[in-house]
Amino acid sequence: MMRKSAFGFGNWAEMAMQSTMLAIESQQVIALRLTKMARGEADSQREAELMVSEKVQAMVDSGHMMFKAALGGHADMGAGKVIEHYRTTVRANRKRLSR
Repeated sequence: MMRKSAFGFGNWAEMAMQSTMLAIESQQVIALRLTKMARGEADSQREAELMVSEKVQAMVDSGHMMFKAALGGHADMGAGKVIEHYRTTVRANRKRLSR
């Protein structure tokens, strides 16, 4: 179980681990998407559009979370919540693309 701190994670090592996992999972999704597009699968265009719209939505969501954290006086600007949000989205994409 993770302890909470002022930085949203138990310590800097936990933040590093969560960031590393996000990077690994993101690379997996990129590989799955590129494979789908290289094969010319029927829904490749939809996948490309989804990829772009998800990035825009993630930017809006993370900006909102950081703004809310800053207004609440959080020194870390909500970094832990932003990483958790990204990881949730990336894992959902990996699961969907792996079917």
